[in-house]
Amino acid sequence: MTAKRRRLPPAIALLLLAPWAAECSWGGFTLAGMPFVVLVLAPMYGGAALLIRETARRLGLGWPGIVALAAAFGVIQAGLVDQSLFNPGFLDDTEFADTQAVAQQTTVPGLGFSARQAVDYVGNHVALSICGPIALVESYLGADRRLRPWLGRPGLAVVALLWLAGSLLVFADDGGRKNFLAAPGQLALAAAVALALIATALRHRPRPASSNTSPAPRPVRVGLVVAVAYAGSGLLPGWPGIGLALALATAAAVLLVRWSRHAGWGQRHVLAAASASLLVAAAYAYAVPTYAPATPAAALVGDVAISVVVLALVGGARWRLRAPSPTVHAPPG
Repeated sequence: MTAKRRRLPPAIALLLLAPWAAECSWGGFTLAGMPFVVLVLAPMYGGAALLIRETARRLGLGWPGIVALAAAFGVIQAGLVDQSLFNPGFLDDTEFADTQAVAQQTTVPGLGFSARQAVDYVGNHVALSICGPIALVESYLGADRRLRPWLGRPGLAVVALLWLAGSLLVFADDGGRKNFLAAPGQLALAAAVALALIATALRHRPRPASSNTSPAPRPVRVGLVVAVAYAGSGLLPGWPGIGLALALATAAAVLLVRWSRHAGWGQRHVLAAASASLLVAAAYAYAVPTYAPATPAAALVGDVAISVVVLALVGGARWRLRAPSPTVHAPPG
């Protein structure tokens, strides 16, 4: 197989996995609806995940750069594309209509958006839409291919156009933006935040490998920290819940950065951290309704399918990494 053909399968895998993880892994659709969702949203979600991954690997940004770019995508998606962050009626025609009352408890004065929804929307885009799929696909590759770019400049241009077309499709579709248009000030705010996150990502360069000889914790401990942060982010309502979510995310980030500088930190740790949110989301699927009404049987089949897919993907990635892997010298810090 030529080098070019070896690079295409992981790119295609990420293109398809990103939309599934973003919209299906937490129980938003039945099994019958998943293929359509993946195909329609692959340009937007998959295109963004590929662009972020390729940019980070070409520029050597490391995982902090990927996280910042993923957050920028979350702001662009929720603030500029479907504008769900500013649209108070965005979920009115779904099974999540009753969540708007809870979201209004954390409305930011003068800006017209809910801090609860901002944390949830952007956080889930970071964890599920971008970071989880990238880490999973890279874990299936050998160490010599894992951190290298998959696409040349023509391929990047095609993916960029794909993402732009997919985003414009959602923006123009009645089921996407739902005929809502945010105020100019809101759009300017979202654009400014996204640009600031992109600038932060592009300025970041991983620190040189640390001489810290303390062993890195076991991957299961790393995954547990992220799982607690992700699951705990929605435990409390109102502003106390926002404070808890931010505190847990900050604590998890500090620990990951610190641990990544220890001896033995490798792809197994990265996989554990990035896949923890997917595992928690798959578990939550059993308690979360689908966007559209579904029979209990259809919902259960979909939830079981989600569990099977996520466990198979994560288990397969762990199996691929079963052999000792070289230390990652581009830590999150």
